[in-house]
Amino acid sequence: MRWTLSFAMLAALNLPLTAQGLPAGWSARADRNAPLSGLKFSAMGDGWHFTTGPAVIVWRAADATTGALHTEATFTQTKAPAHPEAYGLFIAGKNLNDSTFTYTYFITRGDGKFMVRGMAGGKTSPIVDWTDNAALVKQDSAGKATNKLEIAVGKDGKVSFKANGKEVHSMAAAPGAMAGIVGMRVNHSLDVHVSGFVVHKL
Repeated sequence: MRWTLSFAMLAALNLPLTAQGLPAGWSARADRNAPLSGLKFSAMGDGWHFTTGPAVIVWRAADATTGALHTEATFTQTKAPAHPEAYGLFIAGKNLNDSTFTYTYFITRGDGKFMVRGMAGGKTSPIVDWTDNAALVKQDSAGKATNKLEIAVGKDGKVSFKANGKEVHSMAAAPGAMAGIVGMRVNHSLDVHVSGFVVHKL
């Protein structure tokens, strides 16, 4: 009875559920507060490997930033999903453990398009809608594609989004507006390996 009540309270508060087997120090949240039972996320080789059921974000509390920052990671989609699904980085994560969570994310997918969006309490707002860019590598005939993504936030508030070393979008933000947790986002039904994920606090 106590466990049932706790589960109900958790759902009512729209809190992320705890996934079995997350690596030490990592937390996860699924879109629409879906159960994380379909998520497999683990250390593998030189990085991290995702096999997703629901779309998720993952993060470490140690990767909280207070201002200027740089983050990067190289994402390899290992096989083609049933339809284009995306993966990438997020910054400015706040209140990720409750219903008022917010973050800004930069993602790409196998067709060579990228997107930048804001997330607030489960509702998204477009910054850049799906856009083609020659800097991004499209998936090959086997469904594989590798792309290095970067986000840099300057002390002046400029936010730069890069793919494979080339800027694909930039925008201005108030100094400090992009402070918060940095992490990764992988949409549903993907098999993705991530190497070189790093957060520099400037």
